[in-house]
Amino acid sequence: MQEDASELIDAMIAARGDWRGAALARLRALIKAADPEVVETVKWRKPSNPAGIPVWEHDGLICGGETYKNYVKLTFERGAALPDPSGLFNAGFGGNTRRAIDVREGDEVDEEAFKALIRAAVELNQTRAAERSAKRPNKD
Repeated sequence: MQEDASELIDAMIAARGDWRGAALARLRALIKAADPEVVETVKWRKPSNPAGIPVWEHDGLICGGETYKNYVKLTFERGAALPDPSGLFNAGFGGNTRRAIDVREGDEVDEEAFKALIRAAVELNQTRAAERSAKRPNKD
């Protein structure tokens, strides 16, 4: 029987039982508020991390959330292509694709800017999906 991803994410958050769980829960709520059609999944389960990583998707991966000892990290799959006028991205600048937001204990996240970032990621995914679809030959 396959476990429900939302229930698995609930369990991950509850297992933290500290500020990291609360921060991840708040970010999750903002993601859902920004995109009510978002799909929650859990990916990258392996022996060293059997619980996996919570992931939010809409026409492609938006971001994944991880908790570490001193911070919660949200990594955006195509963050380098997203506008970030509020400067939320504060990690993951080494590559040409991903960007991340590290939230430390006591940090306040600009909720409106964060939701705008989520919506921009969805829009980018939808644009890319439409472009892929347009390139496929019509089989009619």
